[in-house]
This record gives sequence, structure tokens and C-alpha cells, in this order.
Amino acid sequence: MAKVFLPELEMYVMLAIARLQPDAYGAVVRQEIESRAGRPVAIGALYTTLGRLEDKGLISIREVLPKEGERGRPRKYCALTQKGHAALEHSMFKLGRMAAGLGYSLAPEGRR
Repeated sequence: MAKVFLPELEMYVMLAIARLQPDAYGAVVRQEIESRAGRPVAIGALYTTLGRLEDKGLISIREVLPKEGERGRPRKYCALTQKGHAALEHSMFKLGRMAAGLGYSLAPEGRR
């Protein structure tokens, strides 16, 4: 299987989905990225990224209609595919190898 290299926003989106499963949908994915990474994400950029990740086979998206009596649009729930888990693991491993020995931590405690 060819290795997939993830750009920054794709990696953030996939990490948020992994953290939020099974409740990962657009608005909460966006909030997760903004709160954890401190990176603003335009909703259009998020949905474009979700479409690109689905096209690559890295995530699956299922649409859930509002329950009877609820208002609003259908929610698009996201989940990592097996290929997505492998791509995320590969990218995190490579990032860790690049940072090794530099004194940077991939998950610094108490820092944002």
C-alpha cells in the first residue's frame, strides 16, 4: 500500500475525528481543532477537506437526518477508515521521527 502524507489541516481534521468518534460531525470537528490547536478553521475549508479525505478513502461520511420534531439540516458524521487510521499513524510516526532529539514534544503538557 502506498503511504499517504497528510497536509496540516487534513491531519488536524483526522485527529479531531479520531478523538470525537462516534460523534464527529462538521461543527464539533471545527470546535475541536480551534480549541486544541488554536487554529481558526473556515467552515468551507473544513467541508472541502472532509470531501478530499473521503475521496482519498481516509474517512467515511454518513448523513443522519434530524429526529422527528427536530429542526435543522442532516448531520454528516465522519469516521476514520482502516486506511485513514494507517495514514494518520504513519504521519504521526514520521512527525515524531523528525522531532526526535530536538527537545520538542508532540504533546507538551500545559502548553498550547
